[in-house]
Amino acid sequence: MIPQRWQPLFQLVLARMREFVREPEVIFWVYGFPLILAVGLGYAFNNSRPPAPEIDIQATPGSSRADEVAKQLTNELWRDPLKVKIHTEAECEDRLLKGKAPLYLIPLETGVRYRYDETRAESVQARYWVEAVLSRKASSPTVSLVEEKGNRYIDFLIPGLVGINIMGGGLFGVGFVLVDMRVRKLFKRLIATPMRHSDFLLALLVSRLIFLIPEMASLLCVGAFWFEIPIRGSFFTLVIVIVVGASAFSGLGLLVGSRTDKTETASGLINMVMLPMYIVSGVFFSSKRFPDEVQWFIQALPLTQLNNALREVMLEGASLATVGWRIAILAGYAIVPFVLALKFFKWR
Repeated sequence: MIPQRWQPLFQLVLARMREFVREPEVIFWVYGFPLILAVGLGYAFNNSRPPAPEIDIQATPGSSRADEVAKQLTNELWRDPLKVKIHTEAECEDRLLKGKAPLYLIPLETGVRYRYDETRAESVQARYWVEAVLSRKASSPTVSLVEEKGNRYIDFLIPGLVGINIMGGGLFGVGFVLVDMRVRKLFKRLIATPMRHSDFLLALLVSRLIFLIPEMASLLCVGAFWFEIPIRGSFFTLVIVIVVGASAFSGLGLLVGSRTDKTETASGLINMVMLPMYIVSGVFFSSKRFPDEVQWFIQALPLTQLNNALREVMLEGASLATVGWRIAILAGYAIVPFVLALKFFKWR
């Protein structure tokens, strides 16, 4: 039996859940789309080696050096032979400028000269790939490939996808819903009932956490059973990180939607909050790749702390005490926006 004090909260949560299940398109975007995204990106990056670059060689009139270099680069002893083509100087330059080839080689009497753009990552990679081939010995090199679960790129990627789904669900699933209710004039009806304002906002947070259960369960199951992503830490710690992270972004969603009157404005504000974190918070690559001068800002973002905590628990087996300071930062993002939203909420 639910105590009388919590009956309004229970009814508000129940009403939100009924509204949710009556909208099939919303169910798809909450549960179906994240799974499709995870599976698609997982297959794209799961155990896939970078393809051998296509290398152009400038023809050398009256000399066989271009043919000699091409033959050495396409030696069959290599696991992934380079794709080599010989063109005139004008053709090589045109293909380089149009991005059809990452670089081209100019054969010299005792070596080659590289022509490429050092600001293009694929060009730099191709240059060192070519150097490795040209400098190798006759026998195949001895290599040791990383295949252990937990050290692959897919292991880095899945926690990041979990993080952005938690972020998107909290901001759009709470902030956008509030604005939509304000547009439909539902707040005028709600405040006419004996309802505490805090219960209403708390009901949105609780319902979001309930919706989060099947979403996170499906993503973690896909990662664990489909892509064999390890979960080396405590499952309890992982749940705490997810719940506190979801509360943080739900709190931010409450704050964004607390006074916004138009769905277009809400969409713009939410995207303004999410876009920087998509780029710098370590979803697809490490946030450490950015300069030290901006690390203080990056580390202060909630998605950065959520992604780092997820990876530390799942891949490194970190304990609750180890990620406790990250959880504390996320808890601050949950509590402070909730208090501010309650204070400045526009009910009419």
